[in-house]
Amino acid sequence: MEHAHVKPLSEIIDPGWAAALADVEPDIHRMGDFLRAEIAAGRHYLPAGRNVLRAFTIPFDSIKVLIVGQDPYPTPGHPVGLSFCVAPDVRPLPKSLINIYKELSDDLGVPTPSNGDLTPWTQRGVMLLNRCLTVQVGRPNSHQDKGWEHITDEAIRALNARTDQEGKPKPLVAILWGRNAQTLKPLLTNAAIIESPHPSPLSASRGFFGSCPFSRANQALVAMGAQPVDWALPPAASPAYGQLQPTVSKPIPPLVSRADTPAAPAPQAPTMTPLL
Repeated sequence: MEHAHVKPLSEIIDPGWAAALADVEPDIHRMGDFLRAEIAAGRHYLPAGRNVLRAFTIPFDSIKVLIVGQDPYPTPGHPVGLSFCVAPDVRPLPKSLINIYKELSDDLGVPTPSNGDLTPWTQRGVMLLNRCLTVQVGRPNSHQDKGWEHITDEAIRALNARTDQEGKPKPLVAILWGRNAQTLKPLLTNAAIIESPHPSPLSASRGFFGSCPFSRANQALVAMGAQPVDWALPPAASPAYGQLQPTVSKPIPPLVSRADTPAAPAPQAPTMTPLL
């Protein structure tokens, strides 16, 4: 299939990332073809096309912490192209993110954030990368093994291979939550690794809570001669923001009902063509 009306990566993402991903650029365009075929078959995807490569708009050379997710939230309106992040107006927050915020507050003593927007972290050198960059609406893991892992693994190798002017590895901390992310350890030979169970309600009580990933990441950065990350996010304006309670007791229910599925993805199709 020809990649009609697509832009080169250098016009879409950070130039440093475009160079780092040059070897897999054809694969990225093939994934664009895959997504257009999904739309043509009536299988809508998330996030919006304009956000599929959003993680790679963060300057390649600025990244000092990598947080790996599995795939985007499958709920319309939730995923924005950054792992674990949602738009500021999303209520209630995804349960994994509620648990991340609980651990953030317990670890560093910072106030509970007011919303689920993690964009400030990306502006401070934190990359929020999903291994799979897209998902079918309402179907977690539906785009697993379709081609994204080859691309994101290459991105992780590129981060790991960065060196300074003296040829020494650049500081990098990888926060790996859950078994899927932890399979990436062989690609991160130059990084400090912080691992724990996933913040999902199904596993957070098995070792995610109390793992102190944020303070440990900063300790590792300082040990490597880098500045620590300011993990604080804008706090909630009122203690009535009651949905920010840790959730561990119940399995995650289906995130999208059949009735919800058809209406949400309408804006997806036109945004994919200029992106990929």
